[in-house]
Amino acid sequence: MKEVSFKTSGTCAQLITFKLDGQIIHDVNFTGGCNGNLKAIAKLCEGMDAKVIISKLKGNICGSKKTSCADQFAKALEQNLAN
Repeated sequence: MKEVSFKTSGTCAQLITFKLDGQIIHDVNFTGGCNGNLKAIAKLCEGMDAKVIISKLKGNICGSKKTSCADQFAKALEQNLAN
């Protein structure tokens, strides 16, 4: 199982940690950001295929920002599936 720490850019959350078992997501944790919303994202993603989550979250924006915590999570997943 691969353990990942991803430093975000352009969001309130500063760090996302998670584990990948192949393409399956486990133990997602956001540091900073909207606590309740990010806990919900983490619960919804538990045990899911990373490619499915990327397709749902990639490109999501927050307010006037060009990204969001969810978009940053999708980017982190993409980077770590490629490696």
